[in-house]
This record gives sequence, structure tokens and C-alpha cells, in this order.
Amino acid sequence: MHLNPYGEDAVNLAADLANRRPADAENLADRCRAAGLVLDRPATPEDLADALEALDAWEEVVDATDEHERAGLLNAMLASAAAYPRMTNHAGTGWHVHYRDERQPLGRLLLSLISVGTALHLTGRGMHRLRRCDVAECTAIFADTSRTGRRRYCSQRCANRDAVRRHRAARTAAS
Repeated sequence: MHLNPYGEDAVNLAADLANRRPADAENLADRCRAAGLVLDRPATPEDLADALEALDAWEEVVDATDEHERAGLLNAMLASAAAYPRMTNHAGTGWHVHYRDERQPLGRLLLSLISVGTALHLTGRGMHRLRRCDVAECTAIFADTSRTGRRRYCSQRCANRDAVRRHRAARTAAS
């Protein structure tokens, strides 16, 4: 399987890495492989540093207060990751398109993948479809891939927690 920058895979990988920052280069590589990324070399401490820097920039995109700010921040990420799209069969599993140069180190590869994937997600699904969970004590990031585009929580657990809180508050107010 190839991580598909046209779909939600890249944005979900970014959210996973941002929500649980990799502890070291090997953890970063393992999680990228688990997400379907084909790595052609071992991850290095420099890859980890570059990936964390890309995630910091990406979180600014997530936390942008309006779509113009979000687009500007994402455009800056895209410019710094600039690479021409190209066809490749690097893993021998079929031709596909990459938005990065060949043999790019993992940290730079993630910057390209995350920025292009996020741009395609937001332009294809809507600029509001990337956010943090609505539960105040939860800071998890998620990409809204729901049919209606109205997802507010990172998980069913947080949705249930908030529903219970609202129910208790309403019951207290009524007494």
C-alpha cells in the first residue's frame, strides 16, 4: 500500500504524529511504515528533528482562526516543501505519483506529504475540516472525513464525555 496524498491518509498520519509525538527516529519510522509509507533508508535524528519542525508548522495550520490565515500558513509549508510531482515505481508495487524528490530523507518527505495531503484535504472537503476536539481538556487533532462535515470530537469517547457533561449541566440547571 502506498500512502495516498490524494486522500486522507497523509492528514491522518499528521494528526497521529502530532497527537502523540514520536519519541525517537525509530518510533517515527515505525509509525510511518504502519501508516503505509515505504521507507528506503533508516530514519535519523535529523529526520526526527525535521519531522517535529514540520508538525509544529502543521499545528499552526490546524489552529489558524480563519481560512485565509490557514491558507497562508499552509502555502508557506507548501513553498518550503516545493517539489515537482513525479511518477515512481520505487517499491516495485505499481506506478503512482509522489510530490517529492527521489530519495528524500524522511523528515523532508513528511513535510511534502503532510503539506500536499493537507492542501488536497482542505480544498477537496472544505477549509473547516481540520481541527482540535471540542472537549475542553482534549487537545487532539483530527481531520473531519465525515459525510456531513460536522464532526466535533476526536473520538466517540470524547463525544460521549461531552454529552454526559451537557446532560448533567441541564439536569442541574433544571433543579
